[in-house]
Amino acid sequence: VQLQAFGGGLVQAGGSLRLSCAASGRTFSSYAMGWFRQAPGKEREFVAAISWSGGSTVYADSVKGRFTISRDNSKNTVYLQMNSLKPEDTAVYYCAADTYGVAPRPMEFEYDYWGQGTQVTVSS
Repeated sequence: VQLQAFGGGLVQAGGSLRLSCAASGRTFSSYAMGWFRQAPGKEREFVAAISWSGGSTVYADSVKGRFTISRDNSKNTVYLQMNSLKPEDTAVYYCAADTYGVAPRPMEFEYDYWGQGTQVTVSS
C-alpha cells in the first residue's frame, strides 16, 4: 500500500483546511484508515480513524466536533476536514492504513502503512 497525503498549508486560527490521502496498491475498501499528527518536540498522536465502509469513525477528544474524517472508496481517498483550527493543531499530519482491521482504531501500532506527512500550520 502506498499513501500520499496532501492539502496542508498555512491558515489563520479559526480557519479551515481539508487534507486528502490517496491510496494505491491494495483494495482500498478492504481496510480502515486513520490520521495522526506530530507537533514539534512531541510524540505522534491519534487524530481520527474511519472504518473500511466509512460507516464508523473515532476521534481524539481534542478534535471532536471540529474535524471530520471521511472516505471515498471509488477514489481510493480518505479526507480530513479541519474546521475552527487552533494554533495547537499545528503539526505534520500523517495518514495511515490499518490493513488488518476494518473498524476504526486509535492505536498507532495497529497501522502498518504510512504516508509521508503534510504540514499544517495555524497562526494566531
